[in-house]
Amino acid sequence: MNQLSLQEELSGNAYPGRGIVIGKSADGRHAVTAYFIMGRSSNSRNRVFVTEGEGIQTQAYDPSKLEDPSLIIYAPVRVLGHDTIVTNGDQTDTVYEGLRKGLTFEQSLRAREFEPDGPNYTPRISGLLHVEGGKYDYSLSILKSAQGNPGSCNRFTYTYDRPLAGEGHFIHTYMHDGTPLPSFEGEPKLVEIGDDIDVFTEAVWKSLNEDNKVSLFVRFIDIATGKYETRIVNKNGS
Repeated sequence: MNQLSLQEELSGNAYPGRGIVIGKSADGRHAVTAYFIMGRSSNSRNRVFVTEGEGIQTQAYDPSKLEDPSLIIYAPVRVLGHDTIVTNGDQTDTVYEGLRKGLTFEQSLRAREFEPDGPNYTPRISGLLHVEGGKYDYSLSILKSAQGNPGSCNRFTYTYDRPLAGEGHFIHTYMHDGTPLPSFEGEPKLVEIGDDIDVFTEAVWKSLNEDNKVSLFVRFIDIATGKYETRIVNKNGS
């Protein structure tokens, strides 16, 4: 698989929807993750990321304009011990509770399917970073309808042991804009990862479509110590 430029992947796609990037920094010191949301409707665009504990929560920027909160208000990031969970929906809580009960990442997600937002049937994408004792591995998952048919759920989990410095994987909900929106296809994309959190954050944010981007979360976790740095960028209020 050829390594792609994350910036080119983002700038060349007006509407990838929501996306997760996980990998290792170029200097090999940090576990890296990014999560972004985009929106076409006023309801989807009326959001910001806010810190909640060690994770984040989506929140209505203008509560008076909030229409349907069911699929847009959730905790995209939660931390449980050495695990950082990143998802595009309330399955963050499903994974958190599953891990807490001793289930694996994949087992936890067996309880969920794609989002009930026909005709799009938006895929649920999820990621898990495990940093412990100077070691690091990560997984990505996508739960999607069968070529747009909600009668079947297709489940794919990708696990990356001993990730290489400067490499990451990128998965997003939609292939591109459309009606209905076409679900992501294929393996997570192999992309390059830098070693500076601010440079990385700025590059991702600037590459997202100006009209559709809403919020971005980036975290660099020191693999040796478990300490982390976080950046949050919101279009609303910026």
